[in-house]
Amino acid sequence: MQLVIVESPAKAKTIEKYLGKDYKVLASYGHVRDLPPKDGSVRPDEEFAMDWELYGDKQRQVKAITDAAKQADRLILATDPDREGEAISWHVRELLAKRRALPKDVQRVTFNAITKETVTKAMTQPRELDQDLIDAYLARRALDYLFGFTLSPVLWRKLPGAKSAGRVQSVALRLIVDREREIEAFRPQEYWSVAALLAHDGTDFSAKLVTFEGQKLDRLSLGDEGVALRARTAVEQGAFKVEGVETKPHRRNPQPPFTTSTLQQEAARKLGFSASQTMRVAQTLYEAGAITYMRTDGVQMDPSAISAARAAIAERFSGHYVPEKPRHYETKAKNAQEAHEAIRPTEFTKDRFGSGDEARLYDLIFKRAMASQMASAQLERTTVTLRDGTGRNELRASGQVVKFPGFLAVYEEGRDNKSDDDDDGGLLPFMKAGDMPAKKDVTAEQHFTQPPPRFSEASLVKRLEELGIGRPSTYAATIQVIKDRAYVRTEKNRFFAEETGRLLTSFLERFFPRYVAYEFTAGMEDELDDVSGGRQEWKALLEAFWRDFKPKSDEVMEKKPSEVTEALDEFLSDYLFPPKADGTDPRVCPKCGEGRLSLRGGRYGAFVACSNYPECKFTRKFAQPGGANDGGDDEGLGKDPETGMEIMRRTGRFGPYIQLGEGKEAKRASIPKDIDELTLEWAIKLLSLPRTVGPHPESGKDITASIGRYGPYLAHDGKYARLRSTAEVFDTGMNAAVSMLADVANRGGAASRTKAEPLKVLGAHPTSGGEIKVMAGRYGPYVTDGTTNATLPRDQKPEDLTAEQAITLIDEKAAKGPAKPKKKAAAKKAAPKKAAAKTDGAKKPAAKKAPAKKAPAKKAAPKKVAETAGTDDAAPWDADA
Repeated sequence: MQLVIVESPAKAKTIEKYLGKDYKVLASYGHVRDLPPKDGSVRPDEEFAMDWELYGDKQRQVKAITDAAKQADRLILATDPDREGEAISWHVRELLAKRRALPKDVQRVTFNAITKETVTKAMTQPRELDQDLIDAYLARRALDYLFGFTLSPVLWRKLPGAKSAGRVQSVALRLIVDREREIEAFRPQEYWSVAALLAHDGTDFSAKLVTFEGQKLDRLSLGDEGVALRARTAVEQGAFKVEGVETKPHRRNPQPPFTTSTLQQEAARKLGFSASQTMRVAQTLYEAGAITYMRTDGVQMDPSAISAARAAIAERFSGHYVPEKPRHYETKAKNAQEAHEAIRPTEFTKDRFGSGDEARLYDLIFKRAMASQMASAQLERTTVTLRDGTGRNELRASGQVVKFPGFLAVYEEGRDNKSDDDDDGGLLPFMKAGDMPAKKDVTAEQHFTQPPPRFSEASLVKRLEELGIGRPSTYAATIQVIKDRAYVRTEKNRFFAEETGRLLTSFLERFFPRYVAYEFTAGMEDELDDVSGGRQEWKALLEAFWRDFKPKSDEVMEKKPSEVTEALDEFLSDYLFPPKADGTDPRVCPKCGEGRLSLRGGRYGAFVACSNYPECKFTRKFAQPGGANDGGDDEGLGKDPETGMEIMRRTGRFGPYIQLGEGKEAKRASIPKDIDELTLEWAIKLLSLPRTVGPHPESGKDITASIGRYGPYLAHDGKYARLRSTAEVFDTGMNAAVSMLADVANRGGAASRTKAEPLKVLGAHPTSGGEIKVMAGRYGPYVTDGTTNATLPRDQKPEDLTAEQAITLIDEKAAKGPAKPKKKAAAKKAAPKKAAAKTDGAKKPAAKKAPAKKAPAKKAAPKKVAETAGTDDAAPWDADA
């Protein structure tokens, strides 16, 4: 029996069908093991020795592979044809050798598509495992581990709200933050355009003013309304005659078939897919045998595929659409390896495949691949120049006509941003010199220059590829991480840098500038590619990196929180305290007029505060630049109709909120992000929460609606149901509320009423061996390994908690031990003694039990104190704040 190992069960099923009875095909379900998420998994002092750990959910599958390998005469490792595929094969081989189940005959095969022809052909061309690719994988994995596991603890201790850093992740985030800075620094500039609506032979067309009073106009020449109106008058009064007509043929060539990067870009533009969604759907198409391997930066197609594409073009169109010679492409992307074909359909006879997202993505891949082998589009550009009698003013009209569509009959590449000058699409009437088109209207329009556009997923992927940062196959995961960490948010498919993302980037630029530099990260990719090509030794690469990186991280770790704050205050001075228009000091507190503003940090994040605290309690959010809303905490919204007191909109360190009254009796409510415009009506509603929907028809107990730490919700008798928006808190009626609560109860079942389900499971604790779970507790979310419970910091979302962070929290809590509870326990001895003094001698034995056993056993109150202390120790950033 011959045992074949692939990644996925879908792939295994298809390939087993192709190979026949003598073959058994099993799936590894991706990687089978990885570096354990704890310190010491990579040991630089031992020549970068690595410890590997089997994934917890792979035990059964690895056992099945091991059992089959013991019966096999030959092991064929047929994982994906890239570095990760080579790594999976290497891991499987190492595991089987360790378990003494490795067959004597071990071979590696690769194929670019899952079709019967390619698979059976690959089986006849086996090779050895590629050690250079394995070394490149080891180098990359160790590099990312050392970067993350060395830098992340520095962040947790020195920077509030920061969850992790990554070699590529942090640089991708910096691109988004840098673009945010460009947009903030941008100052719009006014300009005007003058255009005439003309008509000739019954056809209307538009012509722009390009020369005014003998001066050629550029984009910003008409800089104010006065000049623009004078130009418009000149056009209105002038008699414009056609001076010349210039017609030029133009050819457009098709784009090459998709690579991983260009597929992600086009799927984002045309289908609205995220990078991760694109790769997930493409994986399904690949495993179904519909397309070739989807992780590639090659742009060439196999000669047989080119022939098939040309035949399909000839069948669907006339012979004019097939160029004389096949087209050959070369990639322009930096660091491209071109180890595989471009992404294409496996059969050009199938113009459709699957349904839903699969069908849409397949259609995109099919059309792009077919268009890449089609004839060029033939266009004709016409430019008409019109001049008035003075000869000092000129109008110009441009148009474009498609004479022969060529590849445009099938496919046209999308664009991220259209230029203001994209005006060549119109069709012009036939004109000749001396013609005088009729003038129908003249307009002068005001414009403002626009800042550089925020990145979309498509444009971010494109920029990463242009800079040579990361590999196209990792872009989807990289982008997903910075989303999941809440370093960025997306609005209308554009990235916006969040406060935590901006602060993290500033921290890394200030203390680790080399490691978030674009050229450094791109250079590291070049070195990793050299390892793949056998031109560099992988341990030497790691040694060079570690020699500088470790001392730098140790140096930053030794800094006091106040030193970090002071350095960032200076580094971000221009952003936080920009010069004021009136020339006054931007650091003077706008509230007290005496204190100086500076950056501070606490357990909830960074903020700007007055040096006169606590006498002056002025604060401003970190992400709110200086002057944006200074003093805005005194904005009145109107009077409450019941109390007659003023409702104020204020801004604190945790964001904007509303307040009714003053002092301890004041009512406050945070302003939800989904309220676009805060009005007095909204403020009154928010301050009135919780809202009583009414008594439940079965229990008679009230159903309430409110807004909590995790958003809007319904509550009834200890059960909760989430609402989708703030508006639903006030609009949800009794029937809808009862239905939603019933749905939650049905999903939870009886077990959910008796035993809390974990919010997240993070695997086994490396020391205690207990399963790490994130739980929802009475006093907020906490993490436990079954022995030690540790409260999550308030700025930590349970869903974002990583295994590394959980282990750190548990270990720090366990290290504190029961030291603090002892004092509390001793204090409780007084109560039993007092009770004993009041009773007669018959009841004395009962009093004796309390001091010895009961007080130490009752640790509930001390435990909460200890957990809070543990959270405080981990969270503060600026001890002086």
